[in-house]
Amino acid sequence: MQQDKIVVGLDIGTTKICALVGRKNEYGKLEILGMGKAVSEGVQRGVVLNIDKTVDAIKRAIRQAEEQSGIDIGVVNVGIAGQHIKSLQHNGSITRPSGDNEITQDDVNRLTADMYRLVTPPGSQIIHVMPQDYKVDFEGGVTDPIGMAGVRLEGNFHIITAQSAAINNINTRLLLRLPNGALDGIHGFVNIQHYAALHPFGYGLAHA
Repeated sequence: MQQDKIVVGLDIGTTKICALVGRKNEYGKLEILGMGKAVSEGVQRGVVLNIDKTVDAIKRAIRQAEEQSGIDIGVVNVGIAGQHIKSLQHNGSITRPSGDNEITQDDVNRLTADMYRLVTPPGSQIIHVMPQDYKVDFEGGVTDPIGMAGVRLEGNFHIITAQSAAINNINTRLLLRLPNGALDGIHGFVNIQHYAALHPFGYGLAHA
């Protein structure tokens, strides 16, 4: 089984912690291979308050998911939940050197990267930026600008922010204490219950 097609979601909820292992099939759909869950005793309102209890619960959930799927988990996409999750809409734009050349993925990436530089309220940080639609030379309704010609590229973005302390607890105090030392931190997934209320086109990997 190709490891690059494996996706692992880890949802750290107030009542339970879930690990979900999936594989992208030949149709581009996610096929569920295994799941693990454990009672969550160290989290309140989406914020990790007891590191030891939360680490133990994550280990149990991951172990179950590994046994059920037969996959050795090394990288996870961590779902962030809690009342500290906020969202906002923002428009951005870049000016390209020439309108004769086609818009490339690099242009789109540069516009998206600008969104991560927005100033957020003290104690918060941007964890995910999602493009909604684009304009090319003021022509709107563009879902994919790559390949189009134009000087000005604009985008409407949905931006998710979270409390920096909550992110740091997960990244530096919690995940680093898990076995293998290979588990990644935040990959930008937001818990589906909060995210769906903020953005009708959102999705997550696991319910809290």
